[in-house]
Amino acid sequence: MNSDESFDNSTCADQIQLAERELASFIGAVKELFGPEQALLSADDWLEEFELMDSASRHTSRDWRAVTVAASARLASRLTLARDHRALVASTDMNVSPIPSSNCFTCALLV
Repeated sequence: MNSDESFDNSTCADQIQLAERELASFIGAVKELFGPEQALLSADDWLEEFELMDSASRHTSRDWRAVTVAASARLASRLTLARDHRALVASTDMNVSPIPSSNCFTCALLV
């Protein structure tokens, strides 16, 4: 093996280690803040973003933080959609709870 191949293998191993560290940090933070379900979804997002960036660029040096930022944007979008959906469902809920009142005429008749 010549020195160029050794350098390439070393660079590749370094990049793999950096990617693993970046992904682990991202998933740990998502799990702590939003729970294990979002962490699993975010891991998939991170890997998909990596594949998108990997196919667009074949450089030996990667910007792993850019992958994390893109996956974070997906997480934010997913959480915003879920929040908006819950708000929409709550606003269209037609179940109205009765409000007890001592001035209620019907209540007075029942007594």
